[in-house]
Amino acid sequence: MSAHPRRPRATSPSPLGGRRPRTAARPRSLLGVRSLAGQVLLFQVIVVVLTVAAALVALVLQSRNDSTHEARLRSLDVATTLAYAPDTLTAMTGPDPTAVLQPLTERIRHDTGVDLVVVYSREGVRYTHPDPAQIGKVVLGPSSPPHEPVTETTETTQGLSVLSTVPVTRADGTAVGSVGVGITVRKVAGMAAEQLPILLGTAAGALAVCAGGTALVSRRLLRQTHGLGPVEMTRMYDHHDAVLHAVREGVLITGGDGRLLLANDEARRLLGLPPDPERSRITDLRLDPGIAELLTSQRPATDEVHLTADRLLAVNKRPTARDGAYAGSVVTLRDTTELRALSGRAEVARERLTLLYDAGTRIGSTLDVEHTARELAEVAVPRFADLVTVELAEEVPRGEEPAAASTVMRRAAVSGSGAGPAPLPVGRAVPLADGTPQARCVASGRAVLETERAASGAGPAQDTGDAGRTADQGADALIAVPLRARGAVLGVVTFRRAGRAEPYDEEDLPFAEELATRAAVALDNARRYTREHAMAVTLQRSLLPRDLPEPSALELAHRYLPAQAGVGGDWFDVIELSGARVALVVGDVVGHGLHAAATMGRLRTAVHNFATLDLAPDELLARLDDLVARLDRERAAQGEDEGLIGATCLYVVHDPVTATCCAARAGHPPFALALPDGTVSFPDLPAGPPLGLGGLPFESTEFPVPEGSRLVLYTDGLVEDRDRDIDVGLGILRTALTRPGRTPEQTCQDVLAALPPDRARDDIALLVARTRVLDPGRVADWDVPRDPAAVSAVRADVGRQLETWDLAELGFTTGLILSELVTNAIRYGSPPIHVRLLRDRGLICEVSDGSSTSPHLRHAAATDEGGRGLFLVARYAERWGTRYTPTGKVIWTEQSLDGRTTGPGGFSGDADPLDQWADVTL
Repeated sequence: MSAHPRRPRATSPSPLGGRRPRTAARPRSLLGVRSLAGQVLLFQVIVVVLTVAAALVALVLQSRNDSTHEARLRSLDVATTLAYAPDTLTAMTGPDPTAVLQPLTERIRHDTGVDLVVVYSREGVRYTHPDPAQIGKVVLGPSSPPHEPVTETTETTQGLSVLSTVPVTRADGTAVGSVGVGITVRKVAGMAAEQLPILLGTAAGALAVCAGGTALVSRRLLRQTHGLGPVEMTRMYDHHDAVLHAVREGVLITGGDGRLLLANDEARRLLGLPPDPERSRITDLRLDPGIAELLTSQRPATDEVHLTADRLLAVNKRPTARDGAYAGSVVTLRDTTELRALSGRAEVARERLTLLYDAGTRIGSTLDVEHTARELAEVAVPRFADLVTVELAEEVPRGEEPAAASTVMRRAAVSGSGAGPAPLPVGRAVPLADGTPQARCVASGRAVLETERAASGAGPAQDTGDAGRTADQGADALIAVPLRARGAVLGVVTFRRAGRAEPYDEEDLPFAEELATRAAVALDNARRYTREHAMAVTLQRSLLPRDLPEPSALELAHRYLPAQAGVGGDWFDVIELSGARVALVVGDVVGHGLHAAATMGRLRTAVHNFATLDLAPDELLARLDDLVARLDRERAAQGEDEGLIGATCLYVVHDPVTATCCAARAGHPPFALALPDGTVSFPDLPAGPPLGLGGLPFESTEFPVPEGSRLVLYTDGLVEDRDRDIDVGLGILRTALTRPGRTPEQTCQDVLAALPPDRARDDIALLVARTRVLDPGRVADWDVPRDPAAVSAVRADVGRQLETWDLAELGFTTGLILSELVTNAIRYGSPPIHVRLLRDRGLICEVSDGSSTSPHLRHAAATDEGGRGLFLVARYAERWGTRYTPTGKVIWTEQSLDGRTTGPGGFSGDADPLDQWADVTL
């Protein structure tokens, strides 16, 4: 006998109410691979190992990323600091960059801890290098400096390295070279090695805790799972059976011999199985061939869709064998018929909402009718149609209201995916024949659906010029929708499908109408803008000069290019002045639209009126400034929000006798002066404030202009651009004018070729004038003493000069005019008195004196002894007037050279003006 008492054997409840012996678990089964505890332990070990491995990999990657990032920052900081240092630029542009930069870069390399600091020239030649043998050599690869700092990561013989390159630029942005700084990543690494022991220790501790916990849990699981009685097992079976037959998924269990072992109620219903199908062969159950093949095969399946009768079943299959041997499978069936139908409709609805959103963002991006029509056609292909055609009424592209009953439209856009024959090209006329879908939809105002077009043979609209071919040949279905806006039909859009599995149906009509409605609004906006733009362009064209004069003092050419955004307020003009002089004017009213165009017309008219007074350029701009300020005050008083944002003007007067120009500007860019030898300059004119500010004076500048020089006047739209500085534009303009011997017309072509206005955001006005100088032989002048007896001598000298010019037939009228003007100057003026004759296209007589008093034309009374001299002058001369000078005034007249002058009074120069008065008057 043993010295120790034997412990009783543990028992468990018996199904019959007694206790049955419980066999003790063998120690080797506690953590065996086949036991639950062993599998849990194995799983925990795998999880811990994977976690540790993942953490280790993450740590290494994070350390590498941090090191690389730190290397990038350090190299880029050093390169940027050296490149942007002023001394670097000074040294690189100096005589010996290496002597200055090599010691500096080596000190920086040692102080910052980087591996490489190299300075390159613009051509890629090394100025500095840690290896002196590399200095002066050209770097391999791209040699030009980058436009901005660049950082690259490469593998080198020393490991992963980072190289940062920063350009060294001048103040104007021109690159003179670059600075490169390199550093290896391993210099900034090391954190991962410090954290690795901590990570491994933590992993070992976690693994030990898991093993201990698994051992404790496994002993408890063994005690709780062994010795279950019939009651507990029955209860578990009942629960299993209730769940199996209550779920809304079919469950099948098949054996390895191809027999059906289990089928719940839902599986019987979905597959139409008999009441007791268990133990039957699957091939005998008359299943769908696809499902039968899947059930008898050994392959798994995940959400395979099979059609059985009128149901769509999603099938999942998994084998039941453990050690890889096939012993059967578990199959689940789920009815997805209604879900698939709902999801299909939801997907269609989502796609159409997306298409409507895209249509809202794409259609109407511009205010161009034809472009908007193309956007409508392109947005629907291929997501809603294979071919889309858009026909618009003839009046719509012109901006006009469409006719009430239009039977012919014009194709504005076509877009197709290539299905079916090619449709009519854009621009062709498309008649709306009676009975066609297009004609019916226009008449009803609603979308019209047609199906099986190819079978019926009915064509909607015959293609004019192509007999036997219709626009809809080959289409399985089409939808024609009218494009209606504000009660008017702008056109028709036709959506066609050809060769698709799903033709159009009634559910597609509301979507097609919604898409057409959105497009119609955009088309109507574009049409109305086109109309308003055409009106504004017409107004602008009517306000600009149609035909420029042809003065003998200048040879002219001009260009006017409106902006894409609409009409603006730029203008130019050429005004003939007295004394053969010519005024050149260029101005700009800020803004676009009718307001800018109308303001431009008013300013141009005002300049004409002020120019007739022979005002100096600065005086003319001062009066124009007062006018603009007054107009602005009037608009403000009327409560109008849109005021004169600003206006500029440049006024230049060319005198062909003295070969000089006098100019003034009000906030306008200066004009360019191209001399005959090709030298181009921009005369330094006082800028002056823009028109309308008031209170600030304007200044005139006079300068000589040699014969054959070109004066180039322009508005800021020529040289200014959002993507280009004005100084760059002026430089391009200067270069375009350097070609000598170019005519004004050729100069305009050169300028617009150098500064192309393809996407001009502002109007461009360009005026080019080549100067001429009046031949000195066509000019004669005399100083006149203040003595009435000198009048006869002046008449005699003038008569001899006219005979020299072969203008003796003008001697009487010219002598009469000069007699009156010189007599008035002697009697009412002050010295010095001067007479000048100019033979130009007409005969110009000028009498100047030192007085600023101007004579006025009047009708003399019957009792007056004088007052008829200017009347005779006005009758004999074509034009006459007064021009003020800094020292006095000039009274001038102009006569025709043919001797048949018709003055303002309406009688010929051959008539005797004395016949205009009765004897009693004389």
